[in-house]
Amino acid sequence: MAFTPGPLVRAKDWLVRRPSAFTLLLIVALCAVVGGINPVFFQMSNLFDMARACVVVGLFALGVLIVLAAGGLDVSFTAIAALCMYAITKAVLRYAPGTPIAVILLAGAVGGALLGALNGLLVHALQTPSLIVTIGTQYLYRGLLLTFVGTSLFMNIPASMEAFGTLALIDRVSAQGTRSVLPAFVLVLAAAAALTWWLLNRTLMGRAVFAIGGSLSIAQRLGYRLRTVQVFVFAYAGLLAGVAGIVHVSSNRMASPFDLHGMELDVIAAVILGGARITGGNGTVAGTLLGVVLVTLVNNVLILVGVPSTWQKVIVGSFIVLAGAFFAIRRSR
Repeated sequence: MAFTPGPLVRAKDWLVRRPSAFTLLLIVALCAVVGGINPVFFQMSNLFDMARACVVVGLFALGVLIVLAAGGLDVSFTAIAALCMYAITKAVLRYAPGTPIAVILLAGAVGGALLGALNGLLVHALQTPSLIVTIGTQYLYRGLLLTFVGTSLFMNIPASMEAFGTLALIDRVSAQGTRSVLPAFVLVLAAAAALTWWLLNRTLMGRAVFAIGGSLSIAQRLGYRLRTVQVFVFAYAGLLAGVAGIVHVSSNRMASPFDLHGMELDVIAAVILGGARITGGNGTVAGTLLGVVLVTLVNNVLILVGVPSTWQKVIVGSFIVLAGAFFAIRRSR
């Protein structure tokens, strides 16, 4: 007589096969708890602030996703973003203050892609784990920034960047007089997510990324060029980091060379919580965005329910351990 699993067993199997659904359940549970304790959480202005906080983290996470999917790990993206945002802001202020935002974003993308491509070339040439290489380039890029570009804070940024940062996609005032603004730069994250999904799921390069991340030896026997893929994934992560840096300056309306430092673990945690394997060959854009939402929720809403900010890392770490337990169950089946 064949064994028929019960509803609980089937639900558990369904969750194990879909790690991003587990992340979604955590988000729903966290929202229910926080919203139940403090209804202010569900106000439109707070939700828009959450969306604003997700943009830079989301851009970084999409870059980390594609590197992880190829079996690598990049921790230099915040240094790339800081170097691009500060150098470009300083150059525009000094030499071309009337530069349009589209040109500034393009400059950030190109600068970030070049620095990321250097990461890829070094990883391939040195045949060294990408974590070691990108730790080195992280210090190199930050050192170049602080030594040769500058250390002073810019409180005035180019007019086009300030206009971009304050441009509203939705601007509403409630009956109580509370203003809710959804900034237009959230569209940058939407466009980056769509492009990353297309690259990973509709192009030969996407197949190569997952193939090399899944099994390097098999991928090489199938004819995939390791150097090309490695340079591409690190250049793409650098491109998104450069754009994230410009968005960061525009949204904060100031440029500091010390910004963004220390975000690396939060971003990598978001990608892992979204279902990507640290060993490569797996990961989705939707899951990564859910991981970004979960980490942003933990980092931004605990104060609403009176939880000390020092508990943020404890909670994110607990979620990662839970996610790791689910992955272990999935591998054992």
